[in-house]
Amino acid sequence: MAGTPGTPGTPRVLRAMNDRAALDLLLEHGTLSRTRIGKLTGLSKPTASQLLARLEAAGLVLATGTTAGRPGPNAQLYSVNPAAAHVAGLDVTTERIRAAVADITGRTVGSFRLPTPHHRAGSAVEQVVQALDGAVKAAGLSRSDLHRGVIGTPGAFDPSTGRLRYASHLPGWHSPALLDELAAALPMPLEYDNDVNLAAVAEQRIGAARGHDDFVLLWNEEGIGAALMIGGRLHRGWTGGAGEVGFLPVPGTPLVRNVTRTNNGGFQELAGCNAVLRHARELGLDIPDAPLPDAAAMVLGKAAAAHDASGQGGTGPSAELLARCATGMAVGLASVVAVLDPELIVLAGDVAVAGGEPLRALIQSELAELAVPRPRLVLGTVEMHPVLSGALESALATTRDEVFDTSR
Repeated sequence: MAGTPGTPGTPRVLRAMNDRAALDLLLEHGTLSRTRIGKLTGLSKPTASQLLARLEAAGLVLATGTTAGRPGPNAQLYSVNPAAAHVAGLDVTTERIRAAVADITGRTVGSFRLPTPHHRAGSAVEQVVQALDGAVKAAGLSRSDLHRGVIGTPGAFDPSTGRLRYASHLPGWHSPALLDELAAALPMPLEYDNDVNLAAVAEQRIGAARGHDDFVLLWNEEGIGAALMIGGRLHRGWTGGAGEVGFLPVPGTPLVRNVTRTNNGGFQELAGCNAVLRHARELGLDIPDAPLPDAAAMVLGKAAAAHDASGQGGTGPSAELLARCATGMAVGLASVVAVLDPELIVLAGDVAVAGGEPLRALIQSELAELAVPRPRLVLGTVEMHPVLSGALESALATTRDEVFDTSR
């Protein structure tokens, strides 16, 4: 009914829309004057003044100085109040849990890394709490100060059962009661997502996919995976398994007939870190003494550097390594592209990114011969902890919607 508080078109809703527009502008620009906010939103000076007074009273913005030193009269500057809310992100692997806390502006204010080797005692819940508490302490906060948390793991939690699937290698995370135990241990809303999905969120919000609603992120690190962004939303699939392309049957590798058991084959066998090192050995290249994904990234990095140094890439072992890896990655991508026809493909993960522009260009060329759709390929640009960055960005998006809603 028209005139009911909170219905579209009412003064309350219009004020809330203006409030959110101003807050988003302040997040984008850092600080703005009343006059500048008015110009950017199209609001009159009196309306902009009322808006800022309302947001300041609500604790959402702060007066942060003046334009002293600039031409013209001094003007009060405003910014989003960083303490309006805090969120947490966690990135879980078999070897460690990395946790971070960010304020509402997105600035990381505390972080912590908890090693979790296979022999380490303690449950998954205890480890999550310990990692989170470490980040909270580093931020000078307490758990109760957190508005929301997002946890990224390999695999995905099946929404119908609440159990982690597609990640049998992650010890201690397969209890049917795990999500209930985490909810009981932590006093905040918790969300869970696949690690590669969160890397895609980071690239969309702050990285190479900004402004793109339809793209695929191909992740190549310890394992191969993909994230599918369709119409601006992640496509997770019925059981959360969309993008588990490491199991994808491809020419030249054995079929993986029982994916719940440890075995070889599929796209992972063709283009993963083991394949990189296998090609390097066959070509007589030196293999660094390092863990698998790190060693593969180092080998590809050296090959890319040799390509750049030679100008045209040459025909030696380094050039052949890049060519083989590009073909392997393009073969798997051809199936993905044939089904999804994305606007953009983002190459991410240490192994893919280590090959740099030489590897990207070769994959683009190979893919053009293998698939009818020809999406543009780019390298991911979120270099520091992309999964953790995506967890924080995901938590911030939901939290801002809640905290910045002044219509209630």
